[in-house]
Amino acid sequence: MPTKSSSGRGSGSTATANPPGNQTPNTPDINESEIARLKVDQLRDRLRRRGVTGTADLRKDDLVKALVKAMRDGAKKSTSARAGSSSRRGSSSAKKSTSSAANPPGNQTPNTPDINESEIARLKVDELRSRLRGRGVTGTSAMQKADLVRALVKSLRDDSDGSTRSSSGGGGVRKGPQNSKSIKYAQEVTSVDDEPERPGRSLVTTDHEVIRRWAEARKGVPTTVDGTEHDGHAGVLRFDFPSNGREQRLREISWEDWFRTFDERRLNFIYQEERSDGKQSNFFRLESPNREDG
Repeated sequence: MPTKSSSGRGSGSTATANPPGNQTPNTPDINESEIARLKVDQLRDRLRRRGVTGTADLRKDDLVKALVKAMRDGAKKSTSARAGSSSRRGSSSAKKSTSSAANPPGNQTPNTPDINESEIARLKVDELRSRLRGRGVTGTSAMQKADLVRALVKSLRDDSDGSTRSSSGGGGVRKGPQNSKSIKYAQEVTSVDDEPERPGRSLVTTDHEVIRRWAEARKGVPTTVDGTEHDGHAGVLRFDFPSNGREQRLREISWEDWFRTFDERRLNFIYQEERSDGKQSNFFRLESPNREDG
C-alpha cells in the first residue's frame, strides 16, 4: 500500500511538470506536439528568430528537434537569469526580470526579440541608410541619425508584424504607394490550399510554402543575379529553371537566404500556375510596393 501511494504522488507531480503534448520534463511552455504540426518554413522562421542558422538543408524532423532544443536552452537560460536576479535584488528585481524576458536588454519595443535598438543606434549613418535602402525605404538622404534609427526600427518592426501574420497562415499582399495594376487585378493566394479561379489567372502571394512548392514543381532553384549582392545580402532574386539551360549569371542560394531577402524587401510574388491553354506556366515576377524590383 505505501508503495502505491508513493507512486501515485510521483505520477501526479510528473503530469504537472510535464503537460500533455510535452515530452521534455520541466518545460511547461514547450508543446512538442504543437511544434511538430508547424510547417517547414514556419520552423525555419522560428529558428532564424532564435539565431539558429544552417537550417536550409534540414528535414522537418531535424527542424522540430532543433527548435525544441533552442526553446529548451532558452528556457534554462531564462530560469537561471531570473534566479540570479532574484537572489541579488529581491522581489522588485524579479518583476523587472519578467519584463526583460519579453523585451531583452537594448530592445525598447515590446515583443520584438530580434530588434536590438541599442545595436541599431551604434550603426554609422551610411550603414543605416544602406540598410534602409535595402529594405526599400527612400528619402533618407536628408535624415539625421536619430531619424534614420527610428526609420530602421519601424521598418524592422513592420516586417516582424508581417512575418508573424505569415507564419500563422497569412501570405497576404504587401501594400504600398507603388503597387502595380498587376497586383490590383491578380487573385490573392494565402495558402497552398487556394486554387486559381481559371487557367491563365494571374496570382499574387507572399506565402513561403506556396512559393517554394510552385518553384519546386518546376524544378526551380533559388538564385540571385551574380554581381548584384550588397552588404553581405543577396541581390536580385530569381529562380533558375532547367528549361533556361541553367543561366551562368545566376548564383544558387539557400531557400533561407532567398526568403529572408524576399521579406526584408517586402516583395510580392506575382505568378501563374497555368497558361490559358492549360499548360504549366513558369511565369513569375517580384514586385515591391515601395519600388520596382524586377
